[in-house]
Amino acid sequence: MLLRFSPFNSKALIINTHHHLLYHSITTTPKISSQLCKTLIQSKLLHQQYIVHGHTLNYTNITNLISNYISSNSTTNAILLLESLTPSHSSVFWWNQLIRHARHHNSPHIALTLFCRMKTLNWTPDHYTFPFVFKACGEISHFNLGGSIHGSVLRSGFDSNVFVCNAVVSMYGKCNALIYARKVFDELCDRGICDLVSWNSIVSAYSHCFVPKVAVLLFREMTVSYGLLPDAVGVVNILPVCGFLGLGLLGKQVHGFGVRTGLVDDVFVGNALVDMYAKCGKLVDANKVFERMGFKDVVSWNAMVTGYSQAGRFEDALSLFEKMREEKIELDVVTWSSVISGYAQKGFGCEAMDVFREMCGCGCRPNVVTLVSLLSGCASVGALLHGRETHCYAIKFILNGGDYDDDDDLMVINALIDMYAKCQSLEVARAMFDEICPKDRDVVTWTVMIGGYAQHDDANHALQLFSEMFKFDNCIVPNDFTISCVLMACARLAALRFGRQIHAYVLRRSRIDSDVLFVANCLIAMYSKSGDVDTARVVFDNMPKRNAVSWTSLLTGYGLHGRSEDALCVFDGMREMALVPDGITFLVLLYTCSHSGMTDRGIDLFYRMSKDYGVDPGAEHYACMVDLLGRAGRLDEATRLINDMPMEPTPVVWVSLLSACRIHSNVEIGEFAAKKLLELEADNDGSYTLLSNIYANARRWKDVARVRYLMKRTGIKKRPGCSWVQGRKGMETFYVGDRTHSQSQEIYETLADLIQRIKAIGYVPQTSFALHDVDDEEKGDLLFEHSEKLALAYAILTLPRGAPIRITKNLRICGDCHSAITYISMIVEHEIILRDSSRFHHFKNGSCSCKGYW
Repeated sequence: MLLRFSPFNSKALIINTHHHLLYHSITTTPKISSQLCKTLIQSKLLHQQYIVHGHTLNYTNITNLISNYISSNSTTNAILLLESLTPSHSSVFWWNQLIRHARHHNSPHIALTLFCRMKTLNWTPDHYTFPFVFKACGEISHFNLGGSIHGSVLRSGFDSNVFVCNAVVSMYGKCNALIYARKVFDELCDRGICDLVSWNSIVSAYSHCFVPKVAVLLFREMTVSYGLLPDAVGVVNILPVCGFLGLGLLGKQVHGFGVRTGLVDDVFVGNALVDMYAKCGKLVDANKVFERMGFKDVVSWNAMVTGYSQAGRFEDALSLFEKMREEKIELDVVTWSSVISGYAQKGFGCEAMDVFREMCGCGCRPNVVTLVSLLSGCASVGALLHGRETHCYAIKFILNGGDYDDDDDLMVINALIDMYAKCQSLEVARAMFDEICPKDRDVVTWTVMIGGYAQHDDANHALQLFSEMFKFDNCIVPNDFTISCVLMACARLAALRFGRQIHAYVLRRSRIDSDVLFVANCLIAMYSKSGDVDTARVVFDNMPKRNAVSWTSLLTGYGLHGRSEDALCVFDGMREMALVPDGITFLVLLYTCSHSGMTDRGIDLFYRMSKDYGVDPGAEHYACMVDLLGRAGRLDEATRLINDMPMEPTPVVWVSLLSACRIHSNVEIGEFAAKKLLELEADNDGSYTLLSNIYANARRWKDVARVRYLMKRTGIKKRPGCSWVQGRKGMETFYVGDRTHSQSQEIYETLADLIQRIKAIGYVPQTSFALHDVDDEEKGDLLFEHSEKLALAYAILTLPRGAPIRITKNLRICGDCHSAITYISMIVEHEIILRDSSRFHHFKNGSCSCKGYW
């Protein structure tokens, strides 16, 4: 009778066959039996037959079985057999094999558990055991256990074994314990037993701990002072450091050495060379190395793709990306992340999201770096919806457990806070920030939240949060980016006192380099926008190196303060330094000319932009020209310029014309500009207010009422005038007609006294700026309550005699307040520095820096 074939019968047949072969082998040649065991089931069957047939498990049988179990990944059975052996020097080999096997299979915790079990059973480690264990400690950065095992090394006399000590150096380096790593290394050198591996280990330690300059010094000492020639490991250690520091020349020297010694043929050396040249910006050299590599793995391709992406050469990166597909090279998460990161860093958020979708479609699972790069791309284009989707993905796959550690979680959360803040969802960003325990926040967490507030007109919260950084026990030291964000907030508030304190902090702290370009540029902007452009110039003059932003920041500062001659001198200095002015530079120049009455100079610069400098005027440049011509009363020329624009006029162009009509009381052109604004659906309170003011000056009160009714019907509210001033205890804020201040009575009494005194020397209230259909006496009372006058009275009441008074207003200062403050500066000893929405006014001894042209 034939057996019907089935998986069950087939399996039974195989097992019976194994039983027969194993039984035959046990009863005949035991040595051959171990060679038959190539699977776990065979090893278990052999073990079983030994026991069933009463064969004595001698040392050879046990070690053969242990070897088979290790090969079959059955460490539990191997350990059970090993525990039956009497501890001996020769048998430690099998513990070493077990520990090595665990490490090889990315299980450092198991390796350390095995070591502890071995010690518990009174086995003595040898000079092969310790290196395996130290590598496991380094892989999980277990400093305490590594230090304890180092103590065992010292007690057991292996501290003179260079093989063991090199592993100790490497372990301390991976645990970020450079002091201990260097101490062990120096002891090796003092004993004269350090070898090439010792040097490789210490160079790698400094590189791993982000102390690249010392790594380079040690590498040079090894090759020059000690005359040791690096091997492939040494070359691979130093090349990333060269890339990080931008040491292209040293990298080339290492490359030359690799060519002479043949090390360049090693794929790891080739990959390190490609990466080094790419990070040094030498993509031509990187590509040459890449093309000459005899064998390329996915890391080789990734290095080139990453290099092109980070350099902004997206076409080359994508071309190489497509070539990888054509050649059937398996794209890993690094490949996809490199392309996404490249797009995100250059602000191409939409392209980054497209690549991410394609990546998910190919079944490749994103990692932490991918998500952080994608969130950066979402932030760059304000893609809040896509950012939320990415947040959901992060919760599902990364933030909710998995193989990622706390540092990875924090990286993603920081990126999410940054994304929500830049997408103007500050409440969500702050909620995520508050959910992180203060002891778990790092400097990036604080910086992205402070930067979010600073960039979206919530400077008060930015400064408050910066102060909170120093209140916790684990005080976070702000970095250059944190300082830049806080300086930006100071500039928005014109908080000069706070800005000076931060500048002093920068000079005191060694970790923050005031010579860093963007920090110094932010200091220039902060001082300029806080009313102290002379100090901004001091910062500029003390900079060891400057870029176009440095010059433009100082140029902007002079423009804001109406110092047109100084601004033009800065522009001449830029040209002498062979810096090519861009559109922003000319925008600042045209603004400066407009606010200084330099009409002809402004017109000349405008028409030379394209001809002499190759900068095509944009809509914002035309708006500046309309403002320049309009302020000079040349409204017909301004209108013709708008008609001749090569692009459609933007709302800001028509607002500039409307503002000029307000200055020169031109109702006809003002109505035309307002009509164009309505056609563009540019509904903002400023446009309606300007038109209302034009009608009010012409005493067309019905039209004023019509404009106000239109504002009410469309839900547009006029922003209330608001001024804030630096007092003795901080900033004080005042609104129109404000009587909420605790010293309100004294403020109004002081202001009444000032008005009475300046009337005696010629001040006449300009009631046209009250813009209400009431009699002149009532208009005078309305002008009396303007926020900048209240702020000035408070400052005079509270500040020491002769101290500068710094006032900031959210709107443009009105003509009556400008006239009144000019007169007040004649009777007080203070210099009054007022910054409105357009520029700075410095009042002193009865004159203003704007010279009446504002």
